[in-house]
Amino acid sequence: MSDKPSVLFVCVHNAGRSQMAAAWLTHLAGDRVEVRSAGSDPGQHVNPAAVAAMAEVGIDISAEVPKILTVDAVKESDVCITMGCGDTCPVFPGKRYLDWKLDDPAGQGVEAVRPIRDEIKTLVENLIAEITPAKPEATA
Repeated sequence: MSDKPSVLFVCVHNAGRSQMAAAWLTHLAGDRVEVRSAGSDPGQHVNPAAVAAMAEVGIDISAEVPKILTVDAVKESDVCITMGCGDTCPVFPGKRYLDWKLDDPAGQGVEAVRPIRDEIKTLVENLIAEITPAKPEATA
């Protein structure tokens, strides 16, 4: 079992919001957090507008593939963050559940996805501050 916190991002298709959130958390927290994402009804591929919007901020999610939500993924996560999947996410005692109300980028162009991307970044930054220990001060 890992000492670092584990976060699972869930949306219906695992093609937009959850992929962007996982990428932001990986980018901003590095190896301090274990990151997973999944969907209750995964799409065929990651939303091209989400890929383009993340590329604009230097994060490449073009190789990501939507994954199916499994009970094991939830069991192995400390924090489960849903983004519009409703009641399809299994609930286990001792887990922290958050529901982020975000617009769905499906069918939207990159212009519409940018504000969603930026809102996810802010939510992820706040999450990192909550779940990771402060970095120790450098000793001289």
